[in-house]
Amino acid sequence: MYTQDGRRFIDGSSGAMVVNIGHGNRHVIEAMKRQLDKVTFAYRLHFENDPAEELARRLAARMPEGLDRVFFVSGGSEAVESALKLARQWALVIGQGSRWKIIGRFPSYHGGTMGSLSVTGDLALTETFEPQIKAMPKVPAPTAYRDRDNLTDEQRGLKYADMLEEKVIAEGPESVLAFIMEPIGGAATSALVAPDSYFARIREICDRYGILLIHDEVMTGIGRTGRFLGGDHWNCKPDIITLSKGIGSGYAPLGAMVAHNRLVSAVLDSGGFQHGYTYAGNPLSCAAGLAVLDELDRLGAVVNAAIVGGYLKTQLEALARKYLFIAGVRGKGLLIGADMVADRVTFAPLPKSLNATSRLLALAYDRGLIVYGRRIRGDGLELDNFILAPPLIMTREQVDEMLGIFDASLAALATELNLPVAG
Repeated sequence: MYTQDGRRFIDGSSGAMVVNIGHGNRHVIEAMKRQLDKVTFAYRLHFENDPAEELARRLAARMPEGLDRVFFVSGGSEAVESALKLARQWALVIGQGSRWKIIGRFPSYHGGTMGSLSVTGDLALTETFEPQIKAMPKVPAPTAYRDRDNLTDEQRGLKYADMLEEKVIAEGPESVLAFIMEPIGGAATSALVAPDSYFARIREICDRYGILLIHDEVMTGIGRTGRFLGGDHWNCKPDIITLSKGIGSGYAPLGAMVAHNRLVSAVLDSGGFQHGYTYAGNPLSCAAGLAVLDELDRLGAVVNAAIVGGYLKTQLEALARKYLFIAGVRGKGLLIGADMVADRVTFAPLPKSLNATSRLLALAYDRGLIVYGRRIRGDGLELDNFILAPPLIMTREQVDEMLGIFDASLAALATELNLPVAG
């Protein structure tokens, strides 16, 4: 990307992990132009429209079996809000009105609306609005990479999953409606990957207590992690999936809630979904979404994300051996993150006064690289982290250029903040 004064930037975060197929794709732009000549708005209570119907069909074909009902929205927060409301209406129509609690994880991020904030685990974002939010129960996110114990990875995964069962029992199983999780961590946990054993146990616990499983795939979906869905790495089958970001790839505001037919049929048979948005199923946005799916396939972007993402992770691990304040390199595909810490053994955080994340992002920006990063706060812990998540069309050569700039940025940060560097 170029600024008006001619400065060149590599978009190392795809905006906010949005622009999966890259900027300026002519096929998508031309598809949107063709739709402009037909119709740009058709309110969903008055008309169906071809782009929305076709996009729903094509998305459903890529979902786990049974998840074939699609409700379009304009973004990730709206998708999560829709999922929470569908779950509650389903509980009411099947005679389980006592179920209303939706357990989330800490840390986590699910959106900026009041409902999505209620299941978000990040005090930096929720504390201001606490008087207006009905905060939901939380369980620890599976940050097994930070644990210092004698357990195997498999045992750690089961340990974190079993925390969900403990919370369900503590809250009262009859009151718990759903569990919402990011299959691979996003903004709050910087590409956190749980041990493999975590996922099947979570599904087992949800089934045992009649709880819905919601996968927030707003960031991890649409090929970002080297599979179409992040949950596909573990053959997960949730009851509801939320999508956005990559589905419109920044060309138009677009998101979706995808739900199992048994949930949707029950709600529709009872009188309908008491929910909606003005731009739900907008034909122009859905035309963009169709073109994005076409380009993902034409460019082989999902496979490329897996291959080039593996290379990116290996190279970032090499940088972590040089910059001793980087710890816990993790992620899948082109969603790779790490922490910045004072001690790599204890994961003691850097002092807040250093503003390490803000400084790293600024130093990279000054050198022509956009990086995503956050300082997460809560539960007695403050932690600096960053994510590298370039578009899925990134080549190895472009990764080398990006990491060359990132290396220089880390060197400048280490000098400025007096952080340890090997050798």
